[in-house]
Amino acid sequence: MSRPKLVPELLCSDLEVSLDFYVNIIGFRVLYDRPENRFAYLEMGGVEMMLDETPEISSDEGDWWTARATKPYGRGVNFMIEVADVHAIHDRLKRLRWPLFRPMEDQWYRAGESKVGNREFLVQDPDGYLLRFFTSLGDRDVVDSLSES
Repeated sequence: MSRPKLVPELLCSDLEVSLDFYVNIIGFRVLYDRPENRFAYLEMGGVEMMLDETPEISSDEGDWWTARATKPYGRGVNFMIEVADVHAIHDRLKRLRWPLFRPMEDQWYRAGESKVGNREFLVQDPDGYLLRFFTSLGDRDVVDSLSES
């Protein structure tokens, strides 16, 4: 079995709360866990990530934190996650009145001589990690898209 070349490990303040969000709301499944270590390895449609409950301590106390932990965690990064049906996740979050960081919208990003389209929204997890869920809208030529602007 092939493993992804990059798997983020998100340090979290409460594993049960994070698992409820990622599994019950978003739709990940637990591939394996180590409850005694407050750890879970998750998967959803080829996307893999790890959750690790770690006490909020300073980096000089020997844990994985590179600085004092303060929420929101993961400042300066957002995780772009392609999903088959971005509307399904969006609708579950809306039903639960989970606040969105950015609403659902179509975005076109220039990539060389073409533009890549995403239907996307952004949401923060219980620890403040920023997640950008999207479904691809395909590609189009930059020249063609200029006439549509």
